[in-house]
Amino acid sequence: MMIEDKNSKNSSSNPFKDYAPYLGLGVQLAASIVILLFIGIWLDGKFDSSPYLTLVFSFLGIFTGMYHFIKSVTRLDK
Repeated sequence: MMIEDKNSKNSSSNPFKDYAPYLGLGVQLAASIVILLFIGIWLDGKFDSSPYLTLVFSFLGIFTGMYHFIKSVTRLDK
């Protein structure tokens, strides 16, 4: 009986323990999009090809971010 009480105390004292691995996923997704977007903007300025490289790299950032997001979520669910 005492062991069950200790386990229930530990699980209720740290409610974010189950959600901690998921907290960084949004930041990871946003970072990949923003970094590749700025690379596209920088390359457009360098090669004077506005807005083509910005569009290409922003879509690449979206797809890369979503790929890593889905991969991380499926790995965490296992």
